[in-house]
Amino acid sequence: MESALKNNTDTTGIKWERLFLKNRTILPFFKATLYRLTRWETWDWRIKYILIAPAWFWFCLRARSPWFFTAANPTLTFGGFDGESKKEMYAQLPPGSYPKSFYASPRTSFTEVEKLAETMGFPLAVKPEVGKMGLMFRRINTVGKLQEYHEKIQCRYIVQEFINYPLEVSVFYYRIPGEEKGNITGFIRKDFMEVTGDGHSTLWELILKYPRATFRLDEMKAKHKARLHQVLLPGERYCLSPALNLSRGGKLVSLEQEKDERLLKVFDHISHYTGNFYYGRYDIKCRSIEELKEGKNFSILEYNGSGAEPHHVYGNGYNLIQACAILISHWGMLYRISRKNHNNGINYWPLNRGWKFISHAAKKTKLLKELDEGTGLT
Repeated sequence: MESALKNNTDTTGIKWERLFLKNRTILPFFKATLYRLTRWETWDWRIKYILIAPAWFWFCLRARSPWFFTAANPTLTFGGFDGESKKEMYAQLPPGSYPKSFYASPRTSFTEVEKLAETMGFPLAVKPEVGKMGLMFRRINTVGKLQEYHEKIQCRYIVQEFINYPLEVSVFYYRIPGEEKGNITGFIRKDFMEVTGDGHSTLWELILKYPRATFRLDEMKAKHKARLHQVLLPGERYCLSPALNLSRGGKLVSLEQEKDERLLKVFDHISHYTGNFYYGRYDIKCRSIEELKEGKNFSILEYNGSGAEPHHVYGNGYNLIQACAILISHWGMLYRISRKNHNNGINYWPLNRGWKFISHAAKKTKLLKELDEGTGLT
C-alpha cells in the first residue's frame, strides 16, 4: 500500500513537472501573440501598408511612373528608396558630420583590415555597405570578433569608429527644391532592447519575460546562445540587439516637444551642403539634444532617402488610422518634391531599370537576413 501510494505520488509529481515545463513553452507564445495583436506597430509591414497602397498607386499614376521617387534625391541611387550605398551617402555629408570609416570586402586581406582597424581603436561598428533594418550590424570589441565577422560576411562592408554618444535620435526632414528652408516632421529617440538582471533568472528566462523579445525568440537564441543559461547580476543590464532600428527591437520615444527653429537650422545647413538631400530621415548619435541644436557633438550614422519611414508614427502614441494618414501625407510630399525635380530636368528611372534594381536589392536583403540569423555573431 505504501509503495503504491509512493508510486502514485511520483507519477503525479512527474505529470505536474511536465505540465509546468510545457506551460513555460506555451505561455511565452500566448504572451507574444497578445502583445502583437494589441500593438499595430509590431505587425508585418505588408498588413499595415496594404491599407494605404491605393494612395501610393495614385501618386504613381499622377507621375506616370512607378519609380517617381527616384527624382527626390537625385544623387542617391534609386533616390535612396532601397539598395543605395552608404559610401555615396557619406560622400555627400559635411566633413566631420559622420563616423570615420573604411570599406572592406570578403576578398580583402584580413591583415589589411586589422591594420586599418588599429588606427581607429576598439570598439568598432561594422555593417554591410548596402543594407537596411540593422541587418548584420555589430559592435566589435576585439580583433578576434572582427576576424570572425570578416570571415562570415558575404558582401562588401563598412568599418567605423564606434560613436559613444549616449543618445541616438532620428530626424525626418524634407525641403522643397528651390526653397531655402525645409521642415522637420518627426523627431524621436531610440532606446535599446535590453533586459535587467535580478540575481536569480537566467538570460533566457529574462528574454521569455520581456514582451518586445518574445516574438523574436529564434533570433535571440541564435545571437545569445553562449550566454542563455547565465544568471545576470541584480541590476545588470544586457543589450539584446546592438541595432536601434524598430525592426530589430528598438523602442521609439517621441521628442516632438523638442522641435524648434535651432534644430531646423542644423538640418537646413546639412541639406544645402550638396543641395541634393530633399527628403529622408537622419539617424544620429549625439551627446545631448541641446548640443545637437547647437550643431556640435553629433554624428550622422545613416541618411535614409525616399524609402525612409517617418518613425514618429510609432513613437507618438498614434493609432493605426492616424499613422496611415501621416504616411500618406509624407508620400504626398515625396511626390511633390520628385515632380518638381522632374520638371527641372531630373528623369525618373525607366521601368526595366527600376524593376531589375529593386529585385536585386530584395535578394541582397534576403541574404543579409539569413546571415544575421544564422551566423551566431553577437
